[in-house]
Amino acid sequence: MFSKSRINEPGPKAGETEKPKAAEAPVSKPTMDFTPSAPKGKVAASVLSADLTVVGNLRTTGDIQVEGTVEGDIRAHLLTVGETATIRGEIVADDIVVNGRVIGRVRGLKVRLTSTARVEGDIIHKTIAIESGAHFEGSVQRQDDPLATGRTPAPQSRVITQPAEPVEE
Repeated sequence: MFSKSRINEPGPKAGETEKPKAAEAPVSKPTMDFTPSAPKGKVAASVLSADLTVVGNLRTTGDIQVEGTVEGDIRAHLLTVGETATIRGEIVADDIVVNGRVIGRVRGLKVRLTSTARVEGDIIHKTIAIESGAHFEGSVQRQDDPLATGRTPAPQSRVITQPAEPVEE
């Protein structure tokens, strides 16, 4: 039943049994399983916590969630202003969701003021949504490209082209 020839077989057969083990030894499978769950290019939003105060401008091509205080301008892809947040400065982003307080100009392709929003400043947008309960003081202006740099000209509808009629007393 037992033979010495099987125990003392030449190396190639023993190498063949070790080759599959060597192929399984690299830990490439868990890495491949992890890759689809975290798509490349998608980075988590940067979060500024409620106890943080930033004095200066913020600029990113990613997303920012502000819960604290920022005294400066913010430029981002997606900006979420938390309920506890206060921003004093201009904010410019593709998408802006305001839950907290903004004192300054807001420029975005898509701007949303939730019911807890408090905005003191002009809003320049492509699309806007203002929920019931939001507090807003300023003007609203629609533009096809609100992210264009520089000051925006006054809308033509505000220019008075005819002299006012005298008021009789």
